[in-house]
Amino acid sequence: MRISIFVLSALSAALLSTMNVQAADAPYYNPANSASSSGMTSGYELYKTIGCPGRGILEAPCAAPVEAKVAPVVKPAEKSVAMPIDSDGDGVVDAKDRCPGTTRGAKVDANGCELDADGDGVVDRLDRCPTTPAGRKVNAEGCELDGDGDGVVDALDRCPTTPAGRKVNAEGCELDGDGDGVVDALDRCPTTPAGRKVNAEGCELDGDGDGIVDAADDCPGTPAGTPVDDKGCTLPKTLTLEGVNFDNDEDVLRPDGIAILDGATATLKRYPGFKVEVAGHTDSRGSSVHNLDLSQRRAQAVMNYFIAHGIAADRLSAKGYGETRPTGNNYLEEGRMKNRRVELRTLD
Repeated sequence: MRISIFVLSALSAALLSTMNVQAADAPYYNPANSASSSGMTSGYELYKTIGCPGRGILEAPCAAPVEAKVAPVVKPAEKSVAMPIDSDGDGVVDAKDRCPGTTRGAKVDANGCELDADGDGVVDRLDRCPTTPAGRKVNAEGCELDGDGDGVVDALDRCPTTPAGRKVNAEGCELDGDGDGVVDALDRCPTTPAGRKVNAEGCELDGDGDGIVDAADDCPGTPAGTPVDDKGCTLPKTLTLEGVNFDNDEDVLRPDGIAILDGATATLKRYPGFKVEVAGHTDSRGSSVHNLDLSQRRAQAVMNYFIAHGIAADRLSAKGYGETRPTGNNYLEEGRMKNRRVELRTLD
């Protein structure tokens, strides 16, 4: 009996000693018991509800199991994510930006390049002509080229070498008001009638040089230096102003004779050295004294017209001859009309 008790005590002591070793760091039923050679508490499934660290196997169980300390789980450090770079701040990241040096604040497309609405190669921010037609050549400001500076762009300019300062039409060509083929800037006769032939100065041709242009010259072969009338024919010593007539007993110029007077004025201006007598005549009706006075008044009326239109008064004189030099039959109305006339007589 004593031997059995002794054996049992020895076994208990050995078991207690083993359990104390196992529980040096943690409860013997902790599956992660570092005191166990296997890393697990022996008999865990069998003894998990009995025993406490430092107690014998036959002692009372612990009031509550002791929780094993679990080492904290260390999470691996998260890698920082790099933000995409947009060096020029245009809203397009560098990796996709085909124009990485865009000016701050400029509007750009999806590629990061500034907008160029008309596609002329000058961005909208700098383009002073933002609606240039496609394919046109432009300057640094985006405006079409105008080589001669006449205000008409080269693409539309039919006269691209116009001298500076000349006025041009919509096609860039100089103005030619009378359409004679000589531009206004060079035309010395800018009102040439349509269809007339002109020289390099835009003036009508005058083949015989008598001062009457060919288109109006009834005598185109007049010898050089010969004085001519307004029709280009040799000027006679006495020139009757055909068509310059007066009503009976009147000294007022009739409207139908004004064109004739204007032609005579032009002739007098063409020969400024000539001195001329304006001679007045009447028909035979009335007294000779009255007719002499009437003819003088008619001559004076014509002379006054010439002076009013630029002929120097010292080149002119007026003289009435009354009824003394008829050219028509005074017994016929047609003849009397011819006698109521005015003549120009050269005094050279």
